[in-house]
Amino acid sequence: MSNWEKNLRKITPYVPGEQPKNSNIIKLNANENPYPPSPEVINALKNFDAEHLRMYPNSSSLKLKSAIAKHFKLKESEIFVGNGSDEVIALAFMACFHSSKPILFPDITYSFYPVWCSLFDIDYQTIPLDKDFCVNIADYNRENGGIILPNPNAPTGMGLYKNDMEALFEQNKNSIIIIDEAYVDFGAYSCIELLHKYDNVIVIQTFSKSRSLAGMRIGMAMGNEKIIQTLEAVKNSYNSYTMDSIAIEVGTASIADENYLKQTCQKIIATRQRTTKALKNMGFHVFPSQSNFLFVTHNTVPAIEIFEKLKSDNILIRYFNLPRINNHLRITIGTDEQMDILLQHISNIVSMS
Repeated sequence: MSNWEKNLRKITPYVPGEQPKNSNIIKLNANENPYPPSPEVINALKNFDAEHLRMYPNSSSLKLKSAIAKHFKLKESEIFVGNGSDEVIALAFMACFHSSKPILFPDITYSFYPVWCSLFDIDYQTIPLDKDFCVNIADYNRENGGIILPNPNAPTGMGLYKNDMEALFEQNKNSIIIIDEAYVDFGAYSCIELLHKYDNVIVIQTFSKSRSLAGMRIGMAMGNEKIIQTLEAVKNSYNSYTMDSIAIEVGTASIADENYLKQTCQKIIATRQRTTKALKNMGFHVFPSQSNFLFVTHNTVPAIEIFEKLKSDNILIRYFNLPRINNHLRITIGTDEQMDILLQHISNIVSMS
């Protein structure tokens, strides 16, 4: 090994869901929304003046922040935006987790959390989910340098309720708590209403899932002004122009169309319920989901076998070769037509095993 190679950072990166090169794939592995974004988004794109691209965007994304603040009944100074919730969470890790004590998060959760800890040299401790893969709030009543908790969790899809969240916040008033609400619009409880009661809590959401804007990369954080100011300071020390002009216009249009959001989420919830029933009838254990995906395991057929056979049939779902969940699958909810095709293929696999 050359001497300079010793200076390279050694890190195990996050591995996203497979992105297929072929167009004839039913893609149910990345929790993308199967429906198009709001018509208001499409109008915003059509009416965008491309000449504006020669100029830098507003560095504070004020138009988008104003729309988000109005939607959630918060102040603009309580809003932070970035390129997808992944960037927002990464900046929050840099801004908020500077204790000598370890931060806490579940042992089965979004696998980017330990990657950021490694990248930013943050000590962490994972808290095991219980035997039913649920978060036990009492387990977080211990010394810590901060907490990040997804609600609902991924890849299980299960969420916590208001009483759970308040118990978590009450027992950790001396730590900053990040609640990652990437999937909250599909039926989970949102902590936004608690932000003025607990000044140590920050809520992060994304436009990628419920608002069908995964290709645009828009994320937002909401919390008290001191935390938001620190996030802005970190951002401006790293990249002062985080949001591009098109994203600001599209995000503003999307956040204003609440009716379309509700309609799309209700369609996905209805398809999720129907798919849950069908899978249970085929011998699957389906965990109760408050997200746009299902976490399942079959009583007799190994998960890897189902995953590989579906892949050979051009249907992609997610398999995690990880401790405790290596016989489970995560299935994104697609359109009714896509889910019918999936269910027929799964039925064939199960019946032949």
